[in-house]
Amino acid sequence: MAELSAMQQLGARAKASSRHLASASTAVKNEALEACAQLLVERTEDLIAANAVDITRAEAEGVSPTLIERLTLDEKRVSAMAAGLRQVAALEDPIGSVPRGWVRPNGLRINQVRVPLGVVAIIYESRPNVTSDAFGLCLKSGNVAFLRGSGMAISSNTAIAGVLREGLVKAGLPADALVLVDDVSREAAVEFMQLDRYVDCLIPRGGRSLIQSILENATVPFVIDGDGNCHVYVDAAADLVMATNIVANAKMQRPSVCNAAESLVVHVDVAERFIPRVVAALEGVELVGDPASVAISPQIGAATEADFATEFLDYKMSVKVVGSLEEAIDHINETSSGHSEAIVTADMATADRFVRDVDAAACLVNASTRFVDGEEFGFGAEIGISTQKLHARGPMGLEQLTTIKYIVRGDGHTRG
Repeated sequence: MAELSAMQQLGARAKASSRHLASASTAVKNEALEACAQLLVERTEDLIAANAVDITRAEAEGVSPTLIERLTLDEKRVSAMAAGLRQVAALEDPIGSVPRGWVRPNGLRINQVRVPLGVVAIIYESRPNVTSDAFGLCLKSGNVAFLRGSGMAISSNTAIAGVLREGLVKAGLPADALVLVDDVSREAAVEFMQLDRYVDCLIPRGGRSLIQSILENATVPFVIDGDGNCHVYVDAAADLVMATNIVANAKMQRPSVCNAAESLVVHVDVAERFIPRVVAALEGVELVGDPASVAISPQIGAATEADFATEFLDYKMSVKVVGSLEEAIDHINETSSGHSEAIVTADMATADRFVRDVDAAACLVNASTRFVDGEEFGFGAEIGISTQKLHARGPMGLEQLTTIKYIVRGDGHTRG
């Protein structure tokens, strides 16, 4: 038998640990999560120091300020990571639950039982908190977290993973319930996507180039955590003060994340009144729009066709004026990435039509797109937000990291 490559050896370690982790009790998993949370807090200074190495390197390479913001760890963010693990510990354990059970006419008793997927591989970009968030959800759902972060955050990820592995051992679980890939080359990423013998599900968390690489190279089952070209549609019946607040929050509260709004769609009946108001509220945001919006505000530049379908992840937003709800829905469905779409309106019939006909993982009525988040949904720190339709869609929490096993009990039954 050929010798295993370094990546295959990591996969084999993860697979071996998955068999032990699948049988771990809820109490032991919770103990490990608490131990990991406590260690993160205790090692805050060490984690921030490791993160500073990544930040210094990124700044020297000319990385944009928004990506630096995604990369940065401070005391508050480390504390939030620890709080996220404790929150997951407090959630109900899905493993062993029975979504459905029934008895056949012949007396056979059949139960659907939730079990772990096994080894969940996650490939992600610059946010080091994903290392902790993904690990916590994987652990509580009985899965090994097999992680491959970006080179930009390698010092941070290595430090965080080291602390978490220490916490696992402290609670009596195998350290390899978390396996981190330290080879950040493109070749290693492709091999990671092709570990058929070891990986049960791959979840990518990143931009369009990463998703394209998954589509071209992955041979393991995957759930796409896609990009977020999220729209806010301001309807003719919108409360314009509410709409202004929602758009400003959706765009500016944290522009570098996938549930930030990238596109503003405005009904023509309120465009003359609303656009100057929202332009003032979006101070510091580069706005590009169609001819109708440009004609209303000189602060809006001309947009290209590509702009309307772009996830900027920055202080930039496209603007389009539409003549009807139908035109708004068509525009959103044509340019959306299927992530999160919002409508602001006082007309609930219009809202119902919008949420029915817009094809997205989440539709919001009179609320910011920033609420499409596992923690905000009560799932705990999410593993990602799926923009596909099979297995999982929207924020992926504990239940989405499980599968079903059928348990069939009889009394000597044979089939004639």
